[in-house]
Amino acid sequence: MKTAIWLYLFMFVAFFDLHAQYPILSPFALSLGAAPSFIGFILGMYSITHIPGNLIAGYAVDRYGSKRFIIISLILGGIILLFQSHVTNPWQLLCLRSISGFVLAFLSPSCLAWLAKLAKNRTHQGKLMAGNGLIHTLASVVSPAAGALLVAKLGFTLSFTILGWGLIATGLLAIFGIKETTYLLNLKNSPTALEQQEADELQNHASVPWLFFGIPLALSCSQGILFFELPLMQVTQHSILTSGILFSLVSLGALLTLSMFFLNRFAAFLRIVYGCLALALIFFGMAVHWLIPLSVSLFMIGMSKGVIYPAIATLLAGLTGSGRYGRIFSLLSIAYSIGAFIGPVAAGQLRMGTSPFFLAFIALMLGLIALPIHKYRMLVSI
Repeated sequence: MKTAIWLYLFMFVAFFDLHAQYPILSPFALSLGAAPSFIGFILGMYSITHIPGNLIAGYAVDRYGSKRFIIISLILGGIILLFQSHVTNPWQLLCLRSISGFVLAFLSPSCLAWLAKLAKNRTHQGKLMAGNGLIHTLASVVSPAAGALLVAKLGFTLSFTILGWGLIATGLLAIFGIKETTYLLNLKNSPTALEQQEADELQNHASVPWLFFGIPLALSCSQGILFFELPLMQVTQHSILTSGILFSLVSLGALLTLSMFFLNRFAAFLRIVYGCLALALIFFGMAVHWLIPLSVSLFMIGMSKGVIYPAIATLLAGLTGSGRYGRIFSLLSIAYSIGAFIGPVAAGQLRMGTSPFFLAFIALMLGLIALPIHKYRMLVSI
């Protein structure tokens, strides 16, 4: 349990830093002279450079463990933020965001793989993944408003400097806070090791359908569109603080559904399907300017995310043996990265001709249509 708490702390700080930048990156890029289309590339490049990092992390984590990659990722990510605080043109920002995307690509697969290995059984695994979603959401509730407030009070330079030192301090803390070697040795001799081995043998008979990864790809695409478009909307265009508060509403909605622990009783596959369908309909409503206020729409988007994200991690962990957690969660991160690149880039290029929220609706519906229905019975049991 102590190890899980440390992992939650690392993820909280990492997610806090990441979400704190959502309402300020677009205005920061604008202040450097970037056009909206180029801002889309800046936001998307961070995600596309995740892919080579995820590919390396998948095999490296399974072979060498998670701790070293968590430490390196946090410290280097903080150093890059310190450099980012002194950029003077959009191209420098693009380069640093590209490097940052590669460096931080190791963090999520490392933490998720370690969390999955901590589980005593499938129920415990689901709770740990729900805890990950809760920590993610708690960080994202306060971080957008906090990031916007930092910029309003201190400016861009000091804000990125503070966020950078936060990551570095957490990385240094990880060196002494967790001992992965001790945990791995104890696991081999613990009573739960046999249970895990039996579970792995059962999981080897199942496999993750490749088309399933269309869902996290579409999901991150829709979120990338939202993160790109919201700071540029008329209601937020002249106030970074307003943008930060609206982003926090998304997180509050996710926090609500994550607190509904009874949802974990339902099959993860069903939670994914119904959550994505609800999310697609919300984006469609925003695209056609429905009568529901923007704040309420964002809160409902958060509620849908709070259902979907933990369910995806739970389903993948349930279909994968412990020796392949690093690889399967790196594939998940790759799908998220590709979608997060496509989303803002497409929105930046097409926003003058069509609503970016309609693109988010299309992406989610395509992901649902591509779901492997022929494996429904196998998936719905997890």
